[in-house]
Amino acid sequence: MSATQTTVYASAARTATPTAVVLSTNRIRALRLVIDATAIAATPSVVVTIDTLDSASGKWVNLLTSAAITAVSTVTLNVGPGLTAAANLVANAYLGDQVRVTLTHGDADSITYTVGAHLIRA
Repeated sequence: MSATQTTVYASAARTATPTAVVLSTNRIRALRLVIDATAIAATPSVVVTIDTLDSASGKWVNLLTSAAITAVSTVTLNVGPGLTAAANLVANAYLGDQVRVTLTHGDADSITYTVGAHLIRA
């Protein structure tokens, strides 16, 4: 297996939900997202969602939703077939040709984070 790494969101202090990022996952077997929260102010809350595009309906379908990130921490999320599912961390699911990553902020408190994607080929 080989992997391609890409930056989904560069390190920055954010106080609001950034624009969702769409990744091309054609011929990709699994996805690993690494969210590295390095600084917080007050009580921020960020929830990560990973959705795939259903080409028949044109709708985004949820694959995985993280627990709220509220502290300085590193969180790893994994989606792929054959993985052992774990609530809010791992989804045993196939990726479509496109995956959307969204980080939804619960309030306007600042949180600094980086999001990296590892696109794993079979």
